[in-house]
Parts: sequence; C-alpha cells; structure tokens
Amino acid sequence: MRHLLAALLISASPVAADGTAGEFDYYVLALSWSANWCTLEGDDRNSPQCEPDAEFGWVLHGLWPQYERGWPSYCNTNHRNPSRADTGEQADLYGSSGSAWHQWNKHGQCTGLSSDDYYALAGEAYDRVTRPSVFRRLSSAVTLPASVVEQAFTTENEGLDADEITITCRSGYIQEARICLTRDLEFRQCGADVIRDCTLDDALFEPMR
Repeated sequence: MRHLLAALLISASPVAADGTAGEFDYYVLALSWSANWCTLEGDDRNSPQCEPDAEFGWVLHGLWPQYERGWPSYCNTNHRNPSRADTGEQADLYGSSGSAWHQWNKHGQCTGLSSDDYYALAGEAYDRVTRPSVFRRLSSAVTLPASVVEQAFTTENEGLDADEITITCRSGYIQEARICLTRDLEFRQCGADVIRDCTLDDALFEPMR
C-alpha cells in the first residue's frame, strides 16, 4: 500500500525535465508582486529591484515553456547568450538584469528562439495582460483571499477564465499570478500541474515601495 501511495504521489507531482529547444506545448507567463518578493528574499539579497525608488509592481518573473505536464529547462541551444547590455535593457521588466539572465538561461533557451526574440516575445506577452491597477494604490499592507487577486485579473482581462490563471502563495504572502498562454500568446487552459491555486483567505499583500 505504501509503495502504491508513493507511486501515486510521484505521478501527481510536477516534473522538470531536460528538453529539446523549441519542443513544448504552451507558455506560462509568471508575474511576481515585487514588494512581496522583496520582503520574502529580495531585501536579504540587496537586489536592485528592492531599492526604495524602484517602484515596481507586477514584474515579469518569466515566460516559461511548458509541457501538458511538466516543463523543459536548461535546454541546449545554438543561439548566443545575451550580453550584459542585453540583460540590462530588460531590468525594467524583470526587476534586474540578473533576473533577466536567469530566465533566459533556465527557460528562454528552451523556446528555440534567440535571446533577442525571447525577450521581445516575453515583453509582448507581458503587455497583452492587464495588471490590475488597484494593487498599485494600496497605502499599507493588507490581508486578502488569494481568490480576490485572481478575480481582479479575470475582471480586467476579457476572455481570461479562472482555469487559465493560478495565484500562488509563499510563506503566507501572495507570490505570483501565473497565466497560461498558447504559443501564439492567447489565453488557454492551464495544465493540471499548473492549476494549484493558493487557498489562503488571509494572504499578505504589501504595498508598492
């Protein structure tokens, strides 16, 4: 019985795997609320994303190639790596040049695109999604159900359904909004391993700094 349970748990878990660049099923657009990330880890890293005058709201964590179950990572590619100048140009979107580099290295190479084209596509995906402005108007920390964050996104993005977005939490904080997109950047249903909505009714949400 214990062996059967272990097998079921393994089969139900997300799977990261080596992959072939360009071979995947859809994208996950991951948007991170900067102030929460800074509280959880960015401040301890002295990240430039968390400087007092940075004024980041929803930053682009990444545009991730995804299988229907699992995802590729660190794929081999014939494309050159981006230069420091290239990643520096992405800092306003990703929060820092280091984050932009990491996303290319782990996920971007698996798209089969060049780094220039990957960053351009990620920027296009980011621009296609309306980030609810209500969160930018917070003046102090609040607690709220994670479902409220999801509803704010579905309300402000026509055609975005609840099974096409998931809200994640970490250590009691709202962490990310993850939106599933086709390879043509249209909303689509998330895979079973992506739909893992946070169920907290009292998740913490920090105001912009």
